[in-house]
Amino acid sequence: MVKHQIEARGLKNKAVLRAMYRVPRHRFLPEATRHAAYEDRPLSIGEGQTISQPYMVAVMTASLEPKSSDRVLEVGTGSGYQAAVLAELVGEVHTIERLPSLLECAKNVLDELGYQNIKFHMGDGTAGLPEYAPFDGIIVTAGAPRVPESLKRQLAGGGRLVIPVGSRYSQQLVRVTRRGEEFREETSEGCVFVPLIGCEGWEG
Repeated sequence: MVKHQIEARGLKNKAVLRAMYRVPRHRFLPEATRHAAYEDRPLSIGEGQTISQPYMVAVMTASLEPKSSDRVLEVGTGSGYQAAVLAELVGEVHTIERLPSLLECAKNVLDELGYQNIKFHMGDGTAGLPEYAPFDGIIVTAGAPRVPESLKRQLAGGGRLVIPVGSRYSQQLVRVTRRGEEFREETSEGCVFVPLIGCEGWEG
């Protein structure tokens, strides 16, 4: 998967590639879809949600420019796969999910795999976790109509926010970098994510 679907498409971040090699993607899928775990496509995990395609996980993670000392917020725990990849790369991951059943399932898998640097939260991810801010990185695993102001404000100086922005049906990846009170936005490739539901996202 990593060699033919990610590295072959031009992603060169060695740390991210190593993390993708280490995380067993099949562990984050229901039994019915585990046979397709290493195909380069999103797959259903129930509750109308998906696990992102491996290439997109790698691209978003690399765009975050993770460092071992970073504290990162993930909005949308989902299967827990993205949190595991981040946990291989940074010091501390906070992940927030609005659907209790998904959060519980993800926590069980991540605990079984031995991750000890992931903190779990339930709630509206579009509002972030102000009580734990600032974050060196924020990654959003659902498509938003715009970049939530709350998340931008929870970035540390020099922090990066990676988020799909667009319509409910197609988006482009946006990276926001904070410099003091200024926020620089860069847009990259197109993508398709489930809608980001919440007070600063789409209505449920």
